[in-house]
Amino acid sequence: MFGLGADMIFRIPALLIALTVHEYAHARAAVWQGDPTPRFMGRLTLNPVAHLDPIGLLMLWLFKFGWAKPVPVNPGNFHNPRRGMLLVSLAGPAANIITAFLGALIFAILTKGHLSTNWLDQILILSIMYNVVLAVFNLIPFPPLDGSKILTSLLPGRWAYDFERITPYSPIILMALIYFGVIGILISPFIDGLYLIINNLVKFIII
Repeated sequence: MFGLGADMIFRIPALLIALTVHEYAHARAAVWQGDPTPRFMGRLTLNPVAHLDPIGLLMLWLFKFGWAKPVPVNPGNFHNPRRGMLLVSLAGPAANIITAFLGALIFAILTKGHLSTNWLDQILILSIMYNVVLAVFNLIPFPPLDGSKILTSLLPGRWAYDFERITPYSPIILMALIYFGVIGILISPFIDGLYLIINNLVKFIII
């Protein structure tokens, strides 16, 4: 989902922030709901190494589409399995949105105080972008993205079962949609809308 160009010295830390925050939020939400699995698997950490997937990184490098290591959860341990999966699935995108907002707020404060530097500006801007894109992308209701788990948590049991039957074929379909630019077209308005909301909130706070 994210390409690495000549400015990778700035892109790598920004990307690691977005991926780590996303996966950590999933782990934290699962533990909060009563599932110790992420803790036992060493995923309840902000150490990016624990969340990196070698194949996902290779795909990122070669095809500009990659992923982190999914957080293992056992819904059977949740106090309420359907609600638990809903909250765990929402946690990742929500954490990315909060991180993007905080990045934008920090950027605005540093800029207003004439304290910004080029390298920090680059990392903050890219971090905001990656967090916004990651949040919106993962909310697409298509397996294996978080949006599909949110949808199945809300659907009646039989509908959820029928929807999950496309899961074995979904990664190939999803990659094809990304390759041909369909996903980009679909999510662009939502990305722009989220940018607008964040910018307006930051302006309201700073002013």
